[in-house]
Parts: sequence; C-alpha cells; structure tokens
Amino acid sequence: MTSPFTHPAVFYRDDHEYRAALVPFLAEGLHLGLPVAAAVPGDRLTVLRAALGPLAREVFLLDMTEAGRNPGRIIPQVLSQFADRHAGKPARIVGEPIWAGRSEAEYPACVQHEALINLAFAERDLTILCPYNSSRLPTRVLADARATHPVLWQSGRPVPSPDYAPDDMLARYNEPLPEPAGAAVLTITAVTQLHAARRFVVEQAERLGLAANRVPELELIATELITNALRHADGTARLALWSADGHLLCQSSDGGHLADPLAGRLPPDPAGHSGRGLWLINDLADLVRLHTGPAGSTLRVLLRLSRDRPQRTDEQPRTR
Repeated sequence: MTSPFTHPAVFYRDDHEYRAALVPFLAEGLHLGLPVAAAVPGDRLTVLRAALGPLAREVFLLDMTEAGRNPGRIIPQVLSQFADRHAGKPARIVGEPIWAGRSEAEYPACVQHEALINLAFAERDLTILCPYNSSRLPTRVLADARATHPVLWQSGRPVPSPDYAPDDMLARYNEPLPEPAGAAVLTITAVTQLHAARRFVVEQAERLGLAANRVPELELIATELITNALRHADGTARLALWSADGHLLCQSSDGGHLADPLAGRLPPDPAGHSGRGLWLINDLADLVRLHTGPAGSTLRVLLRLSRDRPQRTDEQPRTR
C-alpha cells in the first residue's frame, strides 16, 4: 500500500521562484479546505506574506530561525504539533530548516532532521514541502537534499529523486563529538550524586556566563542527561561543560547505544513516562548533537550565551 505521506524538495534561486513554487501550493491547500502552515526563516516569511495577501491570515506562520533553531525540536514541536492539531485531515506544510545562515555545528543535525521526517510521518496523510535556496547554499547541501527527499519538484512537477538514501545520510552525519581541551568534567556513577552534579553545573554556568534565567534549564538538561546515562547505559555518566562560539556546551558521554533514531523527536506519550528526557532536552536547547554507536554515545547540548532564551513567535492559526 502506498504511503499518503509526501516529502518533496524544491530548489529556488530568487524571490520570484520562491513565490512561484510555494504560493500555489499553499493557496490550493486553502482552497481545498486543508490546514496549511509555513515554517520558514523570517525574511522568507516577509516574502510569503506579501505574496499571499489576505490569504496569509489563514496560514499558520512560524519563523523557523526561532521555532527550529534546534533542528531536534522541529518534528515534535512544529510539524507534529500542527498535524496533530488537525488529526484526521490531510495537511500541507512548507518547512525550510536549512538556510544560508545555518552554522557548521547546526548543519549535521539539520540533515538528520530531514532524513528522519520520512520515518516520523511515513503513515500520515501529510505533505511537507522543503525549499532550498540553490543560489546561496553550497553544492553539498543541495546534494544532501536530494538524498533526504524522495521527491523533487522540477518545473512544478514531482519527479522521484534518484539519489534518495535517508539511512545513508543518518549514518554519514552520525559524527564523533570529541571533547575539547579545557572542559570542566565530572564523572557520576550513582543517582545519589545528582545533587552534587547540579551544584557543579550551576557553578560552571555562572563561570561561563550563562544568563541567570537559563541556569534552571541547564540544570534540567544535565539532570536528564545523567539520569538517562545511569538508567539506560553502563551506569556511568561523564559530564563536561565549556564555552565556544558564543554558546555554553554541556556534554554527556556513556557506554550505551541509542538505537532509536527518533528518540526525543516525537511528542511523548501523555500516558507514559519514557521518552520524555530527550524530548525535554530538545525543547530547551538551542542545538543538540548526538553521536552513538556500539562503543557508546555522546550527547552535546548547546545554549546561547549572548542573550536570554528567545521568545517564541508562534502565530495562532485561523481556521476555516
């Protein structure tokens, strides 16, 4: 049986091609009475709003530079949240998770996100269209897009991508995350050490200059990292904290292997208790990077030092 889910990529070179690809897709969805959303960078939102005119009021609009700064929260907090709000109905979403301002640290997580979309929504009646700016993004990014999207839009027509290989992309970007020199390190072997670990985290947060209102978030993140390592790995968590490139980095290393690639990327079951730790980490962090394999796992969490956690600019959808 053919899956109702569709995940095409479209390449555009300028605003004219952007409008020509996206506006008919969104407008047709509204005409059909479907829930329609667009999560794109702020400058792209400006282009879409102007092109849609009055129809823009009927589209759920998000600035992806904030809602999707951490690619690990796009599936649960952007795509699934919108689709689940309209459960039982087909829906159309424009999602642009990769733009020219993405950092090298963010990019591997972006590719993994695009590859995992296909697994997360395989049975959903949903179309997620992903635009890529071919005039500003490197050639390797466009090649990766062809590998993470089963369908490409060319001249307004869908064609199968001959390079589609999402599992290969997940493996390629499962990159080792070496600990830098100069990090403050604490080894935890028992739950009874959690209090001391939290005190260590607070001290390092103050030393590294994390905004005061984000310190409790870092405590939660560190607690989940340690708890997951003690509960699901080899009973030892090695916690490291340092700063680089305007971020505080909190990294946990253990001997466990995280086998589920969607762990932390799906909304947790309200009736269950498992799966919430990684979901919470993705929700709080500005970026999460993971390397996992038979020899162990390293989870790196980044929090911006330059300012407080940004306010989310989600606009409430209007229903037809």
